[in-house]
Amino acid sequence: MKQFLVLLAVLPLLLIFLMQFALDQINHARIGLLSDCVYVAREQARQKGCFTQQIRSELRDNISKILDLDPESVLIEATDSPQYRIKGNAVFDGTGFERGLIYYKISVPMGQIMAGPRLFGIREEDNRLMFTVESRTASELLP
Repeated sequence: MKQFLVLLAVLPLLLIFLMQFALDQINHARIGLLSDCVYVAREQARQKGCFTQQIRSELRDNISKILDLDPESVLIEATDSPQYRIKGNAVFDGTGFERGLIYYKISVPMGQIMAGPRLFGIREEDNRLMFTVESRTASELLP
């Protein structure tokens, strides 16, 4: 009887560890899908010199469709004015020609971080993951 009671006490904790592993795998897969969408949009922006409205709307639609999210929850902050491959009079800065950089920052809510948050006393609003991809890329647009 004593072993049965110990099993009842320990089993929920062991199940939480199994659920946490599955949740981590889901979040990892979702982050990979997001990275793929951002990569495609970044390459399009390199050719256009900036993140145009069309690129932004396609990116927002792709992310919301693939990750099953509300399109308004996808936050996109990016360079919207054309950046050129060679700026001005092709200034040589010692390492190469100064290049126009395109900045982008895409934030997406991913869901839960911890499995079984109430068991550990974690509030639902504290158990949310907002994943952000932020970087710069060199423009390929010629002046």
